[in-house]
Amino acid sequence: MDITWYGHSCFRLSERGRTTIITDPFSDSIGLPAPKLKGDVVTISHNAPGHNFVEAVKVQPYVLSGPGEYEIGGVFVMGIALHATSDTNASYNVAYTFEYDKLTVLHLGDLKHVPEQSTIEAFGEVNVALVPVGGGNGLTANEAAEVIALIEPNYVIPMHYALPGIAFELDPVDKFLRAMGVSQVQEMDMLKVPSGELPEQPQVVVLRPQV
Repeated sequence: MDITWYGHSCFRLSERGRTTIITDPFSDSIGLPAPKLKGDVVTISHNAPGHNFVEAVKVQPYVLSGPGEYEIGGVFVMGIALHATSDTNASYNVAYTFEYDKLTVLHLGDLKHVPEQSTIEAFGEVNVALVPVGGGNGLTANEAAEVIALIEPNYVIPMHYALPGIAFELDPVDKFLRAMGVSQVQEMDMLKVPSGELPEQPQVVVLRPQV
């Protein structure tokens, strides 16, 4: 499986002969150039310009924007409600798991709280976690590290952090790397997830945004 990042919370998940997934495409209103994408399915974590710009995908895709279970082109997709609710702060957010045969990717959307253990268990085994780490409307660096410790994925890809030009304030990815105790950064243009042996301890991979 190939995982490519386009900035903010937007990824492309692709595997030869399988459905291509686009997550949270964004418009240029957030200060980053809107990506030009091709995909079969678009998932939207919540209705905001940084996460719902379906027009970025050239071919008319199948759009998922809520909780539920779906099977599309041999890929099993599960949307899980992870809404944050409190007296002072309420936000809608849907996380998605994508199961390609034996590999499962989890996109946490704009998660901004540490979920209960029962919610974490609903994810099942997660091989790759796409995790917001920059604060703002998402997890802070320390909260993201706590969520990762609960999920125990094989790979962690940070998202939703400060990038040059972005129109709102987020923390840099370095703050998250420090929270995770990462001293040597693995930077890549694309993560190719092997279908065979996976690392036992979570490996943090920082993807360079593709434009």
